[in-house]
Amino acid sequence: MHAHVAYSRPAPGDVFDSTGRLSGRLLAELDLPRGADAYLCGPTAFMDELSAGLVALGLDAARIHTERFGPAPGSTPGIASAPARAPHPPRGPAGRGPAVEFARSDLAIPWSDDYASVLELAEACDVQVRWSCRTGVCHECETAVMSGSVDYDPDPVEPPADGNALICCARPRADLVLDL
Repeated sequence: MHAHVAYSRPAPGDVFDSTGRLSGRLLAELDLPRGADAYLCGPTAFMDELSAGLVALGLDAARIHTERFGPAPGSTPGIASAPARAPHPPRGPAGRGPAVEFARSDLAIPWSDDYASVLELAEACDVQVRWSCRTGVCHECETAVMSGSVDYDPDPVEPPADGNALICCARPRADLVLDL
């Protein structure tokens, strides 16, 4: 493994290999092995430039692994782009558990163990929610809890902010009111 740290504006005491932004030109100077795997993390434009630079140097695109972050277009993977239906009770018999209220949707539903999570109940009711991982990792579904509490299954990797819940892996412990 070879690591190269480039700082655009190093502070006193920083340990680095070069100054300036990492770029395709700098990658060419590093004389990378053509069979190398590259792991890159950064904003989209940065990742696009470096990935293109690595491919131009002869690295196989399949060996370039990226993780993008930073400003991007809105991501609502749990919300369909089709016109929204008004929130409604789910099909089938009513549950017998604690009430789950979606406050903004003016909907309160008795919990049923037929649902694996509050997210699944919200989807069954056409309550618009944001989600991505469904396992308590990404926090895309983090929602304010107006009252009540939840249990998690699985436990989230990192807990949500105080007063919030990760509805993708949450089940109501008692009556629950969410800001949805």
